Amino acid sequence: MIKTKHIYTLIFFLLGLTAILNAQTKQINIEYAGRLNVDEENYPDAKILTRNNMQQVHIAHVGSNLWCDKAIYYSKDNFVEAYGNVIVKQGDTITMTSKYVEYSGTTQLAFASGEVVLKSPNSTISTDTLYFDRIKQQSFYKSGGTVVKDSSGTITSKIGRYYMNDKKFQFVEDVVLTGEGAIVNSNYFDFYEDTGLAYLFGPSTITTEKSKTYCEKGFYDTKNNTGYALKDSKIHYDDRIIEGDSLYFDNNKNFASASNNIKVTDTINNSIITGHYAEVYKDKDSLFITKRALVTTVQEKDSIYLHADKIMVTGKPEHRITRAYYNAKIFKTDISAKADSIHADQKTGITELINLDRFASSDAFSVKRRPILWNNENQMTGDTIHLISNSKTEKLDSLRVFNNAFIISKDTISDNAYNQIFGITLVGLFNEANELREVNINKNAESIFYTRNEKQELIGIDKAKSGSIKMLFANGDIEEYTRLNSADGTLFPETDFQEKDKFLKGFDWREDERPLSVQDLFKEDKPYKLPTIKGLEDYVPQENFFDEELLENLRKTKMDYKVRQLDVSMTDNILKFGNQFNNPAWTKDKTTIESNAIKAPDGNMTGNKIMYAGNSSGRILQLFDVNKGKYSFSIWLKGEGEIKIRLVVVSGNASKNQELKVELGPTWKEYVINFTKPIDTKKSAIVISEINSKNKVYAWKAYLKPVK
Repeated sequence: MIKTKHIYTLIFFLLGLTAILNAQTKQINIEYAGRLNVDEENYPDAKILTRNNMQQVHIAHVGSNLWCDKAIYYSKDNFVEAYGNVIVKQGDTITMTSKYVEYSGTTQLAFASGEVVLKSPNSTISTDTLYFDRIKQQSFYKSGGTVVKDSSGTITSKIGRYYMNDKKFQFVEDVVLTGEGAIVNSNYFDFYEDTGLAYLFGPSTITTEKSKTYCEKGFYDTKNNTGYALKDSKIHYDDRIIEGDSLYFDNNKNFASASNNIKVTDTINNSIITGHYAEVYKDKDSLFITKRALVTTVQEKDSIYLHADKIMVTGKPEHRITRAYYNAKIFKTDISAKADSIHADQKTGITELINLDRFASSDAFSVKRRPILWNNENQMTGDTIHLISNSKTEKLDSLRVFNNAFIISKDTISDNAYNQIFGITLVGLFNEANELREVNINKNAESIFYTRNEKQELIGIDKAKSGSIKMLFANGDIEEYTRLNSADGTLFPETDFQEKDKFLKGFDWREDERPLSVQDLFKEDKPYKLPTIKGLEDYVPQENFFDEELLENLRKTKMDYKVRQLDVSMTDNILKFGNQFNNPAWTKDKTTIESNAIKAPDGNMTGNKIMYAGNSSGRILQLFDVNKGKYSFSIWLKGEGEIKIRLVVVSGNASKNQELKVELGPTWKEYVINFTKPIDTKKSAIVISEINSKNKVYAWKAYLKPVK
């Protein structure tokens, strides 16, 4: 009984296999023809089918139907040529129209030409020539085409491929998507018609009325106008350029967020903002940045640097307001500052330094932490500090300290000696060199000065109280000072001046906090480790539409001439995109590629122009992996000047170079390098180098193959 069951199973399997094989080789059926003729002289072994006034010729094969005005049917070859108003339908989902179609019942490959239109439920392909593989359910064009997607817009490209089962398009070279409110340009563009999701590879741009996004790897949701830009990514928002390792954008809201190695350039106000996370609202003129945030205001002679835990920049270009929160610091070669919060108004020129009570020490006996500013040798503190600058001249104008104003400078000779002035408020004026020239301390002023003669010998220590004090500075030192409404004052000899009297109440020397460089702005920050951005997978090049199996089958049919037309002699090429030098598989170093720039040796316009684009010699190269064995590399070249072809073969820890100098001439010439790889390793490369401004270089058909 068990044996009988196994026999039945085997019979059913063989019947199923036979059915599959019969379906694949099933003969083309002629369903209807108005007339049937034979012309052995012009069409040997063929039947000529033509329509009549009632209907077109109707041909059927394995679930597909074809209508045309005229057909040449080769029954022995299971092949048909269809002419005039050709319609091909596959089920109720795929319809193709054209002027001409060739169809092989053996390979189930259709070739259509002349105003070809292929319609699926969600999209329409228009091109001059189209290949349709019914077994793989793929269509392919290589001479330019247009795809219209209902909700996403129109896509044009030189090469296009449609994977019907996956509902996916893969476009190559000169890809342009024109959608509602956006134009996308790319060279490598994968698109899913159901979802409207697009993946961009190579130099790509997404342009809207209010923004332009550039990337060399990215994702774009054409339905929702959102996406991610990765690899050399940047977004242009009028007067701002946003760069970062990963950019998210929402073109509906004109919003962008950025992660890792961010740089935001304000082209109008000459400022550069960096950090590792940022959000930009274009319509609100708002920018928020954190994680090692730094604002650099570029000036003619000396830039200003502002750092804080979080920085927000708001307002129109003519009235930017910068707010820096928590552990905020400023550095400039002649001035620096520190506070819990810094608020800068570009229009008024006022920069406010404020400390927040919630960060104050709970120790009742500790000195209260206040905003602090350093200018040359002077340290100034107070409850609030205002720096006032001239926004047009970019020069400091004045300084105001409100409540508990305290200015300290270290005596340059004596140990542990400090000149000090304390008062309720302070007003300072700067000279043309941005140096503090005049300081006025008002209300309840107290002072300690180390008075010296012209030889810098200490005369005594002056300690006094007065209504106010006026001081003039020169080169950072006190030139003169005047006490107004003096209450008392004494000049003490150094020996009579007790240690406890050396410091005024509230004295707090904070030189160790002073930023002396841009790097010092970050010295109190905790170490920050960039998060890993997974991003998108690298571009996966298309597999050959005409794979070896299909080519072999074509060679046995009436479509064998297509094999010759397709230049399939490179199907065993180890190099990727052997004649598409603009593909990312080829690394361009100080060079650019113009495709289809010149007639190639085969007579087609498929020759490539390699152009110099740098200030030193350029090159193009492709890495490849091969096992040990013998190989041959060839390439066709022409032009002017001298270049080099280098083959770098890595064997173990060593590399071996084979070099061929090429004197380019006006006619095409094939150059060949044969080499042997002794062991299995990776990281070999073919390099075309020494390309410079004096050269004219044309290339065609780079071909690397194994040699038996």
